[in-house]
Parts: sequence; structure tokens; C-alpha cells
Amino acid sequence: MSETAAPSTARLPAAALDLLERCRSVTTPCGEGAMVWRCWGEGRPVVLLHGGSGSWTHWIRNIPALLANGCQVWAPDLPGFGDSAPPPSGSDADAVVPPLSAGMRALLGHGPHDIAAFSFGSLVAVLLAVEQPELVSRLLLTGPPVLPLPHGRGVALPAARSNMTPQARADAHRAGLAAIMIHQPDLIDDDTLALQTANVMRDRMRSRKLVTTDACARAVRALHCEFECVWGGHDVLCQDRWAEVFATCEANPLCARTALIPGAGHWVQYEQAEAFNRLLTTWARHGGTPAS
Repeated sequence: MSETAAPSTARLPAAALDLLERCRSVTTPCGEGAMVWRCWGEGRPVVLLHGGSGSWTHWIRNIPALLANGCQVWAPDLPGFGDSAPPPSGSDADAVVPPLSAGMRALLGHGPHDIAAFSFGSLVAVLLAVEQPELVSRLLLTGPPVLPLPHGRGVALPAARSNMTPQARADAHRAGLAAIMIHQPDLIDDDTLALQTANVMRDRMRSRKLVTTDACARAVRALHCEFECVWGGHDVLCQDRWAEVFATCEANPLCARTALIPGAGHWVQYEQAEAFNRLLTTWARHGGTPAS
């Protein structure tokens, strides 16, 4: 474990910059480089795992709520995303588990620990919990891909290429947000666009395919810890399939909740942060024994 210098922040909005100024940033080994972790606060740890083509900034509207409720927050950039190096082998969720688990043990002890995870991060979290159950106490899964997604997620997305003009790239990122992440297009402001652009540009794990399989469903059925699941009510990745989605999660008797938050797309913890934070902080307050 080592302290790490702050990354370039020129394109991040003020809310992200404020959190960066207040965090402690450390690294753990990851392949030929390092996995970057950011930590805020004291108290019982909660680990936040971001989604695909994301970074810790997927949680910028939720970290303050956890801090206000006495939690210590750990939000890594998963291997191959954000400021973290790619995993030592592989290019999918299963390759993320070894450096993630090693980093958690180095920074937080051998557990168990509470994890809140989003989308691709939910797949990583359930794979981790099945493979190393002693490390995970409880899970809050946000937008978990429990049903296999069609290749390309079944949603037409415009490509943002490096040879485009800045405006064309911005338009492509805005369209991507509207297609999947944000249900209400008028909420895609300049700050949201800046977060999306910075995150997508640093995604080095674009060949991931496990979300197109039943890997998440199989792991959810095999979980031996309590878990809750929440989605945005307008998540296009699950549209018209809610009964199947809920049944997949509730097949495991350790599923304590399946919930929808109205007025939100896939990035529910950002678009409807107030409603999500009520659920998140209630979940966090009911956590188990602090890590040793």
C-alpha cells in the first residue's frame, strides 16, 4: 500500500473536485501498475464499486450521505477503469476480483465488509462474495445485470471517437447518457456530461462479455450473505422484464429487498440521489460488526 498523487482533475466538476480535496488516496498492487483507492471519514467501512466505463465518480452524490451517517467510505477505481491499471490477466469482471480482494485485505483487513455496488461493479461484487465469502458481510446491488444483456446491451449507442470534433464527441456522450444512464434528458447538465466523458475515455476494459451471460444470476443464487437489490424504475436494461429480474434475485432466500426507484434510468444513485440515499443510508446503518 502506498500514498498516491492526485490525478489530473481539469475536466471534473466542482462536486468531484471537492471530494478529491477531502479524500485520502492510496494504491495497492494491480498487474504492472496500481489500483487507486479513495477514502473519506472514519467509522465502519463501506466499499463502493462503480459501474462499467466508470470510476469512483459514479458515487459523487452518495458519498456525502454516507459520511453524514458516520461511515468510512472506500471508493476504488476498479482495475482497468479510471486511474487504476488493468488487471494482471483477463479483461472482464472475473479478472477484477483478485486485485480487488487483495486490496481490500491490505487496506481494510480480512473482513467481512459491507459493499455497495453498481452495474458491472455488482457483477464483480457477487463474484467476489461467492469466491471469498469470508470477505463480504452484506451487499447492496444497484442495477445488477442478473439477466444476460444482448451484445451491445441491446441499445444503439453512437461511438465517441478520438478523431471527432470536441462538439461531436460531447454529443455522442450525451446521447449515450440519454440512451442508458439517465431517464430524464433535461437532467444531463454540463457536470454530468463531464463525468461521463472523463470516465468513458479511461475505460480500458471494453471487451468485457460476462454481462451477456448468466454469470451474475448464477452468482446471486449462490450468495451466502444477505443482499438487497435496487434499480431505477426506467432502467432500459431491464425494461419489460421486471418480474423475471425480481424472481432471479428472490430465488435466493437471503435477498432482503428488491426495489425500484421511480424517475430514474440505470444510473439511479445519481439521477435520483435523494431517494437512493435514503435506501443506502438505511442499509448502511444496519451493518454488522466493524472490520478488525
